[in-house]
Amino acid sequence: MNPKVDFFFDKDTQWQKEYKELRKIALSCGLQEELKWGCPCYTYNGTNVVLIHGFKDYCAYLFHKGALLSNADNLLIQQTENVQSARQIRFTSLKEIVKLSPTLKSNIYEAIEVEKAGLKVTLKKTKEYSMPDELQDKLDRDAEFKTAFEALTPGRQRGYLLHFSQPKQSKTRISRIEKCTPLIFEGKGYND
Repeated sequence: MNPKVDFFFDKDTQWQKEYKELRKIALSCGLQEELKWGCPCYTYNGTNVVLIHGFKDYCAYLFHKGALLSNADNLLIQQTENVQSARQIRFTSLKEIVKLSPTLKSNIYEAIEVEKAGLKVTLKKTKEYSMPDELQDKLDRDAEFKTAFEALTPGRQRGYLLHFSQPKQSKTRISRIEKCTPLIFEGKGYND
């Protein structure tokens, strides 16, 4: 147990008992406990394997390379269509976690084997994401904007593509592009 992480387990939340059980299971698999993104993260030789986090309706294990796991028990969930690598196993009770303990350990051991083998998730390239017509139009019309957008890191480009593609109405997509144009010229990502 890493004392830097204790605060997470000591805070008064609806998932306190569940968090402690998830911690016990992860540590029983020989993983190192660290604090990352404000959550307990369990690593193998410095690589992230599984993280514990909670939400209003559930708490979860998040497997960083969950897309590579066999998912034999069909428990792994892709949070959104845009999440490429990580997968969650969600819980709503301590009883559920205790019952699934052998399966959870099996998933953790499989995730450790993925790390030992050095496997990587093949991520979609930025050009494989759909380009909203409104963004393509601005790129075609404004050479400076195109240069600034293409100078962004692939991750920042993907962030903007996802943000600009979400609205159903064209005028909302145009508005988002216009609001983000100064950030793009500054080389910043949507969430920077």
